[in-house]
Amino acid sequence: MFQLLPLDSNSIYILYFFGNLFISILIFSYSFSYATSKSRKILNGLGISKLLLTVGWVLILLRNVISDFISVNIAVTIIFIACCYETTAMLSFSNLKAKKNYQLQIAITSIASVIFNVAVLLEATINTRILIILMGIFAVYLPITISHFNQNKHNFFRNFYPLCYAGFEILLLIRILYIFFNPKNVFFFNPTLEGLYNISSFLLAFTGTIGFLLLIKKKQDLKIQKLLDDKNIFFSIIAHDLRGPLGSSVALSKLLIEDIKEGNHGEIREIAKVLHQSNENTYKLLDNLLGWSGAQTGMMEYSPEKITLNKLINENIELNQNAALNKNIDLLFESTEQIEVEADKKMIDTIVRNLLNNAIKFTDTNGKIAVRVQRKQQNAEISITDNGIGIPDLIKEKLFKINGKVIQRDTDNEMGNGMGLLLCSELINRHHGKIWAESEPGKGSTFKFSVPLEAFRN
Repeated sequence: MFQLLPLDSNSIYILYFFGNLFISILIFSYSFSYATSKSRKILNGLGISKLLLTVGWVLILLRNVISDFISVNIAVTIIFIACCYETTAMLSFSNLKAKKNYQLQIAITSIASVIFNVAVLLEATINTRILIILMGIFAVYLPITISHFNQNKHNFFRNFYPLCYAGFEILLLIRILYIFFNPKNVFFFNPTLEGLYNISSFLLAFTGTIGFLLLIKKKQDLKIQKLLDDKNIFFSIIAHDLRGPLGSSVALSKLLIEDIKEGNHGEIREIAKVLHQSNENTYKLLDNLLGWSGAQTGMMEYSPEKITLNKLINENIELNQNAALNKNIDLLFESTEQIEVEADKKMIDTIVRNLLNNAIKFTDTNGKIAVRVQRKQQNAEISITDNGIGIPDLIKEKLFKINGKVIQRDTDNEMGNGMGLLLCSELINRHHGKIWAESEPGKGSTFKFSVPLEAFRN
């Protein structure tokens, strides 16, 4: 009658060694050949984890050749670190990147390593050491597994690899309970249950890793497709929105040449004024277009630093004071406390500048604009409120969307195109923040954006 053969220690070594080595080669091959810069960081972390697991298992199986300190203490510590690398790679992919999540994984890994090494120093039994290893690995994977299922992203492809890791966690728990009630005096033991357990746990971890790689590839493919779609829209915006102002500038400059010949100084001043305004609007549009495309393609580097929002807002208000005075607009800044954030100063500066420019453009003469900043839980929220012409609902729905054409005339009858808001949205996304608008036609608008107080390390 057919009977399952148990796996001895050498078989387990071959299984885990070649399995993890194969996965690490697969990961690094994909990372260096096809991955984007952001995906490459995640894949490299995952690849390092598999290489560390391979090294850890090699050291464990060399117990009779090298010292116990290296084959036990160092080897198990390396395995714990490998698990930490793998879970932090998952954090990076799933946008669960708050500093506290990383700190939790590092803390669990450190505690598990210290407890195991202290247990070895105190000459704990083999059974106790195995339990500590299993519970340490279980604890490292538990937070990330729970976090995945708490996200509001319930589709099979995204949940496939967390299900594999959940199965791996269950197997760890079963083995912990089994060894607790059936103490062992050797690291490897040979009953059929041990063989089945090792095969099952390895296959779950292997399948979960492959599922994770496929999900990264799918996300990267979707991003590439989005970039291609956005590129087409980008060129259509250039063709349409830049052609008009440039055409006007060409026509105005032609009139200017004719008036100079005829000596019509009054008309020259008027045309020069209109020409300057047209060129200024074209420059702003081009600046926003280039900024948006740079953010889309990753050319705009995200460099967080400690900044005081109050100071940054005051600087932007001073820069826009003349434009506000020309329309007799009161430009006020209201704040009850100094608020510091870790953010990219240039990006936040661009956001505030664009929103202030829009508020002035769409506010009538003798109007009022109020800027406020406040702390809300773990975020800083900035709002810019005007009592201008407001935004119709149809246009409000299209704000911050590249595929939604936004056309609205300001108080000077100049055409707005929404590119500045698209840029703001993209820069806010780089900070993992939010931006939104509250408005009623004829009653003014409030644009708000929030950024985390602590930076996300991309």
